[in-house]
Amino acid sequence: MKKTIIKQIPLVLGVLAVTGIVLSPVAVNAVSDTKNTVINATIDPTISMTTSGTVGITLTPGASAVVSSASDTVSVSTNNTAGYTLSFADSNASTDLTSGANLITAHTGSQASPTALATGTWGYRVVGVGGFTATSYTGETNATSSSSTWAGVPATGAPNTLKTTATTAANDQTVVWYGAKVDATKPTGTYTDTVTYTAVTN
Repeated sequence: MKKTIIKQIPLVLGVLAVTGIVLSPVAVNAVSDTKNTVINATIDPTISMTTSGTVGITLTPGASAVVSSASDTVSVSTNNTAGYTLSFADSNASTDLTSGANLITAHTGSQASPTALATGTWGYRVVGVGGFTATSYTGETNATSSSSTWAGVPATGAPNTLKTTATTAANDQTVVWYGAKVDATKPTGTYTDTVTYTAVTN
């Protein structure tokens, strides 16, 4: 009996040794990978504009022709970092102020070369733009002697640029003056035309 037990001990030890090898943890090399994701929040450009809506010019001619003017304030806001461009033109092909069959025609001066208003004409001016001087202008009321210079409003399809900016804007204002010169031969009435402003992001 003792011999049998002694003979079995090496066998048991061998089995345990083999089992130990099989059951021992096997070392595994860890692997990994990393990637980055970029988050882009894109803000699209926006632009908005307001104007006075209506400009009223009152003219009371006497023995001499008179010049009167009134202003329109154009305000532009944009988040565009490259700024905006403001242009304008008449809303249609006719650039006359009309009252029935009666007309106050567009002045012949240009934005590049503005001139004094001729009698029976109307125009616009923007201080410091094109050929207009940078000297401030406060408007005129029935002035019989005027040295102010004017340009004729361009017809639709051929707008004039009034301002170009290069950064964002918040209620950036452009003052556009409108003036007319008439004498007592011009029939009474309200002479009307419409202009269109366009503000575009750069």
